[in-house]
Amino acid sequence: MKKLYIISCIAILVTGLSMCHKADILPDDGYDDRLSAGLATNFDASSHAFTHAIDGLSARDQRVHDLGDQTFESKFVAPPAPVFGGLGPIFNNVSCINCHRNDGGGLPITGSATAGLLIRISQAGTDAQGGPLGIAGFGLQVQDQAILGAKPEAGIGISYTEIPFTYPDGTVVNLRHPEYQLLNPYIPVPVPYMLSPRLAPRLVGMGLLEKIPERTILSFVDAGDQNGDGISGKANYVYDSYTRRTEIGRFGLKANAPTLLLQIALAYQQDMGVTTYATPDESSLGQEQYHSATDNVKSELADTMLNYVTFYVKTLAVPARRNVTDPDVKAGSVLFNQVNCAACHRPTMMTGSEPNVPQLSGQRIHLYTDLLLHDMGEGLADNRPDFLATGRDWRTQPLWGLGMMQKTTGAAYFLHDGRAKSIEEAILWHGGEAQKSRDAFAQLTAGQRAQLIKFLNSL
Repeated sequence: MKKLYIISCIAILVTGLSMCHKADILPDDGYDDRLSAGLATNFDASSHAFTHAIDGLSARDQRVHDLGDQTFESKFVAPPAPVFGGLGPIFNNVSCINCHRNDGGGLPITGSATAGLLIRISQAGTDAQGGPLGIAGFGLQVQDQAILGAKPEAGIGISYTEIPFTYPDGTVVNLRHPEYQLLNPYIPVPVPYMLSPRLAPRLVGMGLLEKIPERTILSFVDAGDQNGDGISGKANYVYDSYTRRTEIGRFGLKANAPTLLLQIALAYQQDMGVTTYATPDESSLGQEQYHSATDNVKSELADTMLNYVTFYVKTLAVPARRNVTDPDVKAGSVLFNQVNCAACHRPTMMTGSEPNVPQLSGQRIHLYTDLLLHDMGEGLADNRPDFLATGRDWRTQPLWGLGMMQKTTGAAYFLHDGRAKSIEEAILWHGGEAQKSRDAFAQLTAGQRAQLIKFLNSL
C-alpha cells in the first residue's frame, strides 16, 4: 500500500482528537500507514469508531454536524404529530440509526426496528430516464411495514441454502445462498417482477467519496478489457431526479445515486415514507392509501434538517488503521496485491477541492475501491438491472473500516445482502471479473489466507 507523507498535519491528527485513542508513535521517517483518510481520520478503535466528526471543524460546522446527528437518530411517527410526524404510510424503518447502527452496517433481516435489509423491486424494461421500471402499486421498493390503518406492501421471506466450498488443502467453508420471496402482498403483483436485496452499508468516508474527481474514476474504466487482465469495470450514469441531470453514480450498491444529498433524500422517502424537497412524492404514490390530507405536505422533513443530515454524513471521519506494524498484516498487504485484489479495490486516491470543509480537500486517502461496476458472477447476481448496471454488476465496496464492523455494530455481515458472515466467506463468493483473484486466494496456504484476512481486518 502506498504511504501518506505527513507534513504539517501530524500535530493536528495526533493531538487534536480528544475523544479518540492514539496508536503507536509515528515512525521517524514521517510516514504513517494508519491514516486511512488523511485529515479526515480518527483514532478511536472503540465501538464508536464510526460516529466521530472530522476533527477541526469550525464551531458552526460542528454545530451543524451535531444537529444532523440528532436528526439522524430521531424516530419518525405517523402524522399529524408536530415533530417528526411524517412517517409512512408505508415504510421499512422509523429512523436512520435503526438500519445504520452506530453509523455502521445493518442486519440482514426485515420487518423490525433492528432490520437493515431492504428489497428493491421492478419489472423488465426501463423508465424514461433509463432507470429501473417500477411496478404499479409497489413502485421500486417493497415497504414491509405500515402505520395504523395502512397495509404493508408485502412481507419478505428469506431462506438460506448452504453451499460447501472446499479449499485445495481440504478445508471446507459453508457459504449461505439466500432466496427471497414476497409474503402476503396487499394486492397481487400485476407483472413478473425482479427482487434485489440491499444491506445498509457503513457510512464513514462518504464525504470523501463525493470529492473524488470524475476524471479519476473514469481513468480506471477498461471497456472491453483492453489490457487483457479479465477486469473491465465501468461507470454507472444515473438520472438525478432533483437536479434533472444525468450524472456519474457514486453511492449505493450499484452506484445508482450521484450525490450524497440524493442518496439520503431517497432513504427518507423510500425507507421511511418521509418526503423532502429533493424527493417530494410519497412512496405510496399510486396506491389507494396515498390519498390522505397529510400527503399534500411536500417536505415532511424540514429543508434544513435534510441539509443537516447530509452534512453529518459528509463529515463522518474514517477510523485509522490498526496493527500496521504487525508482520502478518504487512505480509497480508503483499498478498492482497499478489492475488490482484487491488485491481478493483484500489488502495489510494486523491480528493478534489472542497473549500467549505478543508479536511476533505486534497486528501490522499486509502479507500480500497474504484467506485466502478464490475461483473461479480452468477453467484452474486440479483438479475435486476439498474441504469447501466446489469443484473450481475455491483459497485466495488470501499474497504476502510472493514475490520471495525463487528465491534461497532455487534455483528458483521458482508456483501450486498449480508449473506457472508465473515470476510473469508465474502472473498469466496467473488466470481466473474474477480474469479481469478478468488481462485488465487484459495490456492494460498492456510497461513497465508489468515495473513491476508488479518490485513483486511486492519483497515
